[in-house]
Amino acid sequence: MATRKQFLLRIDPEVWANVEKWAADELRSVNAQVEYLLREAITRRKGSRAADAAQPPSARDG
Repeated sequence: MATRKQFLLRIDPEVWANVEKWAADELRSVNAQVEYLLREAITRRKGSRAADAAQPPSARDG
């Protein structure tokens, strides 16, 4: 099994409660849910950067 990086996360109790409920709704642990959300955000960010790079500069300027 691949090693995983451990780190301390300080999080607002309300955010924690929402992530905990969301994780339970999707039958995941909170840790798995946070990792899932981070992976999704990375994928979206990479996708939007690729889309921006494919547009001509005049279209990117708005």
